[in-house]
Amino acid sequence: MPRSTRPRPPSGRRAAAAPLQLGTPTPIPDSPETATLDRVPNPHADTPYVARFTFPEFTSLCPVTGQPDFATLVIDYVPAAWLVESKSLKLYLNSFRNHGSFHEDCTVAIGKRLVGALKPRWLRIGGYFYPRGGMPIDVFFQAGKLPAGVWVPDQGVPTYRGRG
Repeated sequence: MPRSTRPRPPSGRRAAAAPLQLGTPTPIPDSPETATLDRVPNPHADTPYVARFTFPEFTSLCPVTGQPDFATLVIDYVPAAWLVESKSLKLYLNSFRNHGSFHEDCTVAIGKRLVGALKPRWLRIGGYFYPRGGMPIDVFFQAGKLPAGVWVPDQGVPTYRGRG
């Protein structure tokens, strides 16, 4: 039987329960409320650094019309003791596909959920939504204070210009 490649927790910390979704076939959750965010110990908890997730195919539903909304989400965070397990994050973000919610609610709810699960030193999320009714909506959420000396690149998503 192969040995586990799960990282060991930093010394003095209890090990997290094994991620529930990693390495197993897992369907997309029916809603964000039923989705599970798994976390794993940060093997470099003593070092402030930025981890970035870019999700260019985020979709949700307009709660009024039921029409799909599309966005690119960029999540930057400086982890403390925990990292978000990427498969569980992908499944969580995909759970919004059939979820009716305004852009602001989606973006802020995702940020708050990550902060609650991970307790990062700092987190920001940019939700760059494509136009609905002729107007794009960009939503930003931040929690915590960026540690001194940590370099955070621009999120790299330009303001919507349409074609041309």
